[in-house]
Amino acid sequence: QVQLVESGGGLVQAGGSLRLSCTTSGRTFSTYTMGWFRQAPGKEREFVAAISRVGSSMDYTDSVKGRFTISRDNAKNTMYLQMDNLKPEDTAVYYCAARYVYSESFKRGYADYWGQGTQVTVSS
Repeated sequence: QVQLVESGGGLVQAGGSLRLSCTTSGRTFSTYTMGWFRQAPGKEREFVAAISRVGSSMDYTDSVKGRFTISRDNAKNTMYLQMDNLKPEDTAVYYCAARYVYSESFKRGYADYWGQGTQVTVSS
């Protein structure tokens, strides 16, 4: 069993930055494709970004391209989401997710493990 714990959320003004972290325990971290999802009040959970096992391939939803950067440090069992130029529309609970056997369904939310989420609030 794999456990994921997010940290780094908080309150920031528009145009500011935050860095989210997701630390894992259990099976070897490098085995998993990792990603970030978010859910705003009254809305469906949506895909934000994903990163391959060795960090050589990244994917982002269009609304965050050029502003967010996903990365991972397998030696530290940690994944990051650097969020720059934050907008009020980015306000949501952000969730870390992991999938052992990767498929395109991961981007639709079909993950093996989920973290508890961390709140990101961006004021105007």
